[in-house]
Amino acid sequence: MNSKMLSFNRRVRTTPYSNRVEEAGVTAYTVYNHMLLPTLFDTPESDYWHLCQHVQVWDVSGERQVELNGPDAAKLAQMMTPRDLSNIELLQGMYGPICNAAGFILNDPIVIKLAENRFWLSVSDSDVKFFAQGLAQGYGLDVKVCEPDIFPLAVQGPKADDLMARVFGEIVRKIRFFRGEMLQFRGVEMYVARSGWSKQCGFEIYMPDWSLGETLWDELFANGEDLFVRAGCPQGNERLESGLLSYGNDMDEFDTPFECGLDSYLNLDADIESLSLPALKAMVGKQTRKLVGLAFDRSPHMQPSRLGGSDIEIDGEIIGEVRSQAWSFRYNKNLALAMLPLSYIDNNDSITIDGQTSSFHSIPFNFDLFV
Repeated sequence: MNSKMLSFNRRVRTTPYSNRVEEAGVTAYTVYNHMLLPTLFDTPESDYWHLCQHVQVWDVSGERQVELNGPDAAKLAQMMTPRDLSNIELLQGMYGPICNAAGFILNDPIVIKLAENRFWLSVSDSDVKFFAQGLAQGYGLDVKVCEPDIFPLAVQGPKADDLMARVFGEIVRKIRFFRGEMLQFRGVEMYVARSGWSKQCGFEIYMPDWSLGETLWDELFANGEDLFVRAGCPQGNERLESGLLSYGNDMDEFDTPFECGLDSYLNLDADIESLSLPALKAMVGKQTRKLVGLAFDRSPHMQPSRLGGSDIEIDGEIIGEVRSQAWSFRYNKNLALAMLPLSYIDNNDSITIDGQTSSFHSIPFNFDLFV
C-alpha cells in the first residue's frame, strides 16, 4: 500500500518532542492512542542494528497513562485485570492484561503503583479510560479517572545505562526491571523506570511537563554523542524476535488471554475481585485457537484479511490469520505470529504457506533452532 500524507487535527496530537523528531529525520509515523508515534528514521535494517548496538531515544508519548486516584483506586485497578495486584510494591510496574466480563482482552498495560491510592495504567492502543470511568461510575467507586499530561520518552539499547546515568545520576543503574524511581530533571520530579518496548535494555522517562520536552531531548543527545545516540522508535522486527505482543495487531477484543499465551499473567485462584475472573475460570481447557510463531525463508504471499492481517488458506479454506510479520536481520528469517486452530496444530507438525514450510514455534522464538 502506498504511503499517503497524514492530516493533522485535534484527533491526532503532536507531542512535546515532535519538533526534535522531525529534525532527526523521521520518515514514517503511525497513530497510537490518538497521538503521533514515529515508526522509521533511516531504513528498517539500519534502525534495527543501531538499536541493538548503541542507544536510541524514542518519542513514545502515545503510551498514555490512565490515572486512578482516590480511596478506591486499588480496587478499580484490580477489577480491571485478572492478575493479582495485592503484592505490587510502591513504584513497581506489573504487566496486567485488562479483560472484560466475558474474558476478552481490552488492553495489556503496565500497572504502576505511585502511591497507596494512586495508580497509572500505562496503556497500549485502545481507549481504556472510558472503560475505567464506566466501571467507576457503575460500581459507585470513590476514584477519579483521568488521562494526565505525562509524555513518556524511552531510552533503549545496550548503552542506555551509561546515557541515563549522565543525565539522571548513577542511581539509575540500580533500578531493577519493571521498577522505578522518582528522579529530578531541571527541578521537576518524574518517574523513571527500567522498562520499554524492546529487549535491548533501557528505560522509560515519564515526563510530566510539556515545556521541558525539548530540553530533556537535547540533554540526552548532548550527553550521548560518544555513545552514538540517535533518534529511534519501536521496531516490528526486534519486538517479534523478543516475543513482545502488540495489542491491536497480535491480539484484540475478540481474543482471550489463553489464546494469546498470557496464562502466566492470570491468577485464577487468587482471592481478588476481578471483573473477568468468573468467565476466565469457565474457559480453562476450552480454547480452540492459539497464537504461534512461524518462521520462513522469505515473506510468503497471502491475501489481506478483513481485520488487517493476512488470511491463512489451506486447501481452499481459510483456517487462520497471520497477525504480524517482519524480517529478522539477525537470523535471516521472516518471522510471523499467527492465530491457528488447535485442531490443526495438534494434527500437524508444520504448516505450508505459499510453498514455504514452517514448524510451530513458541513465543518468544527459540533462535537456537535457526543457527
